Amino acid sequence: MIPSFYKSTNNDFTLIKGDCVETLSKFKFGFDMVFADPPYFLSSGGISYQSGKVVCVDKGDWDKPTTPEAMDAFNLRWLTSVREHMKENATIWISGTHHNIFSVQQQLLKLGFKILNVITWAKTNPPPNISCRYFTYSTEFIIWARKSPKVPHYFNYDLMKELNDDKQMTDVWRLPAIAPWEKSCGKHPTQKPLGVLARLIQASTKPGAWILDPFSGSATTGIAANLLNRRYLGLEIEDDFLAMSKARREEIEHHNIRCNYLERLRKAKIILPSDELFAVDEDDSFYGVPWLD
Repeated sequence: MIPSFYKSTNNDFTLIKGDCVETLSKFKFGFDMVFADPPYFLSSGGISYQSGKVVCVDKGDWDKPTTPEAMDAFNLRWLTSVREHMKENATIWISGTHHNIFSVQQQLLKLGFKILNVITWAKTNPPPNISCRYFTYSTEFIIWARKSPKVPHYFNYDLMKELNDDKQMTDVWRLPAIAPWEKSCGKHPTQKPLGVLARLIQASTKPGAWILDPFSGSATTGIAANLLNRRYLGLEIEDDFLAMSKARREEIEHHNIRCNYLERLRKAKIILPSDELFAVDEDDSFYGVPWLD
């Protein structure tokens, strides 16, 4: 069995330290949904503007640009491994920019996935373009694909429509970037906002679902999953990010903080008031985590 870095008391949130492909090869389990935020390979010495300051956009060696061939091989490797751990009706969401998303799309097709949508996340508060030689970068893309072309996927169409003033929700999502209140336990260079993760989790899973994040980072996927009564496994290599993730999960054990986060998501029309968000899952499988010691 695989030792965990951290697991919550009710086993709805588990972190394992390790490379995602190597870790996933050690157990068999089918997840209902995957969210992946892989390297964008864009840290080439550029600068950006954050919180009133000019900052370097280098995020780490893991995000350094590489050759197109190496990028394709990297994406094919992790997608192949993740696909083997998806249920037949499972879907996967993958975020990116033009730096990596076209490579991801090609590997998905090579492996037999069916692409359902490409979400354009239009940030309502993007940082300005310092050079004034380009349009301001304000969007990211999130590919949504299902494992099998012939097996139907789950989509909560009615909820998405209700959240969108009773109109069909489009594939352009106008949502803010990460907010200061989401950084209470530290700062991750590519941290995604809870609002984005909460929307896609609700769109494609039911309460109690198992969600995998092979590039866990600060575990926003896991925090959103637990706030919405889903279960989570996150895989991460960096100790600092694992510690940050643990602190974030322990933070929402406090009832006031949990309620505050849910209220923020409700006010932003990301979620609707629901008793199920506070329900205690009595399913025995909650306590039978199959990959842990």
